[in-house]
Amino acid sequence: MMRAKVTASESFALVTDAIAPDKSISHRCAMFAVLAEGESRIENFLRAEDTLNTLKIVGHLGAKITDDGSVITIQSNGIQESPEILDCGNSGTGMRLFCGLLSSANGHFILSGDEYLKRRPMKRVTQPLRSIGAQLDGRNNGDLAPLSIRGASLKAFDYTSPIASAQVKSAMMLAALRSDGICTFREPELSRDHTERMLRGMGARVEVNGLETKIWPLEKPLQPLKIRVPADPSSAFFFAVAAAITPNSSVVIEGVTLNPTRIEAFKVLEKMGADITYTLNDETYEPVGTISVKYAPLKAVVVEENISWLIDELPALSIAMACAEGKSIIKNAEELRVKESDRIKTVVDNLNLCGIETEEYSDGYAVVGGTLQSAVVNSYGDHRIAMSFLIAGLRCGMEVEDIECINTSFPNFFELLGECTKVEK
Repeated sequence: MMRAKVTASESFALVTDAIAPDKSISHRCAMFAVLAEGESRIENFLRAEDTLNTLKIVGHLGAKITDDGSVITIQSNGIQESPEILDCGNSGTGMRLFCGLLSSANGHFILSGDEYLKRRPMKRVTQPLRSIGAQLDGRNNGDLAPLSIRGASLKAFDYTSPIASAQVKSAMMLAALRSDGICTFREPELSRDHTERMLRGMGARVEVNGLETKIWPLEKPLQPLKIRVPADPSSAFFFAVAAAITPNSSVVIEGVTLNPTRIEAFKVLEKMGADITYTLNDETYEPVGTISVKYAPLKAVVVEENISWLIDELPALSIAMACAEGKSIIKNAEELRVKESDRIKTVVDNLNLCGIETEEYSDGYAVVGGTLQSAVVNSYGDHRIAMSFLIAGLRCGMEVEDIECINTSFPNFFELLGECTKVEK
C-alpha cells in the first residue's frame, strides 16, 4: 500500500493551467461520440484510470479511436456487441451512464468494475430503466455489479426522480434518445447539467424548464464533437482550499469550467471568507475561464442547499471547515454514504485523528474549527479523501495511506502539490 507524507507550507503562489481536465465532461465526450455521425475530436481529454476505462469501453463497442497524445478522435460505427466484459474500474459515473446508453443498443453487454464499484448501489439507475422496458439485471436484484444488459425497445417516460443525481438524469436522458416518444425527467433540485448542454450542442432536442427536462428521441445521429475539455473544478477545488487555509498564499487556476452547477463549492468557500474572483473567457459548450483564490481568515458555514452541486467537493470543504472559526454543519448529504467510501464516516474519523471535534449525523456532520494536528490517516481507497487530507497537510503536515486511488481522477496531483510544499512518497 503506497503512502505519501507532506510537510506544512509557510506560503505558496501557484499559477497553473495544468489542473486535471474535467472528469465528468471527459466521460461524456467518449460516450456521446458513439451516438454521433462522423469523427469527434477531443482535446485535453482526462487521461486518468476512470476516463481511460470509459474510452476503452467505447473501443470495445466498435468505435475507432486514435490518440496522438494531444487530440483523441473517435469515429463511431454505431454500438456493436462486444465479447469483452466492459470494465468501468472505479467509476460510478461510467457504469450508470453506460446503463442508459446500452439499454436500447442491439446486443448483450456485461458491465463490471473494481472491488469498490461492485459494492456501490446501482438500483437508482437500473430500477427506472427497467420501468421503461430495459432488460437489465445484476446481483442483489439489479442493485450491484456485475450488471447484464440486453438491448431492448424502450418506452417514452414521465419520471420523477426521488434524488437529485446527474448520473441518474444522464442515464435516463441517454435512454430517452432512442425511446418511442417524448420523455420528461424531473428532479427535486437541479443536478449538474453537462449532459443537457453537450447533447444540445451536438444537435439533440433537449428543453429544460426549472427542474423539468424534456428529451425528444433522435431523428438522426448527433453531430460530432469538436471540444477542448476544460479543467475540472472538483480537482481545482483542492488547490482553492490549499490557498484558503495557508496564510499569505494564492492560486490562479486557468481554463476551468465556470458552469454554475460545478462551482458551488467555491461559492461556499467565498461565503466562509476566502477571496475569490472569476473571469469568463469562452462559452462554446461550457462557460470556461479563470478562478483566483487568495488566503483570508475563514468563518464557519452551514451547508444544506444545492448539495448535488458540491457533493464531490465536500471532503475538501471539510478541511476548510476544520480551519475556520466556529462550528460548520453539512446537512442533506446522505449521498456521501454511497460514494467511493462512506465519506461521512471517513471524513469524521480522519478529522478526529487530526484533533478536530466533529459530530456525525445520518445525512452529514458538524466540524468545529480548531488547530489541525499532524496524523497518519487512511484514504479507504477514496481519491477525494486522500487528496483532501494531503491538502490538510499544508497546514500541519500529514501522512496519508492508500494513495494509488488518486490516479483515478488526478494523475498530476502530486506534481502540483509539490509546487506548494515538500512531498515524500
